Amino acid sequence: MHLVYPAVLAALLFCTGIYGVLARRNAILVLMSVELMLNAVNLNLVAFDVWLSRTAVEKLHSGQALTLFTIAIAAAEIGIGLAIVLAVYRGRGTSDIDKLRDTAEGHESDGPDGFGGPDNTGGPDSTGGSSPGGSDSDGTEPPAAEKAEATA
Repeated sequence: MHLVYPAVLAALLFCTGIYGVLARRNAILVLMSVELMLNAVNLNLVAFDVWLSRTAVEKLHSGQALTLFTIAIAAAEIGIGLAIVLAVYRGRGTSDIDKLRDTAEGHESDGPDGFGGPDNTGGPDSTGGSSPGGSDSDGTEPPAAEKAEATA
């Protein structure tokens, strides 16, 4: 058996995995693409171990031992990764990576300064609401929308 065949197959698997990581939006499909890349590495390790064991006098099979460690690490990675994806899906209702990236940057309802939501109440030192007297603390009249809310 030539070394070229498994090396080309491993390169195709690795390229497919890279495409999957870069192009997919679903977190589970990204994890599957990472598994494809790890399997391509495992195929290379075993192929080079077989190729090098023909020339070596002693039979260490270090490539196969490294492959077993890689398989164990991949199993742990996929278990933890799926647990995280399921926890995020239960909390957010989606496993879309773009939407999860938005939640990592901050809440969408935050204002430009990071305080307050759609009702413009940011906290105890916020001046977004109107005072009970009908005007703000600085003596100016509130906008018409706030007057309508106050009368309703």
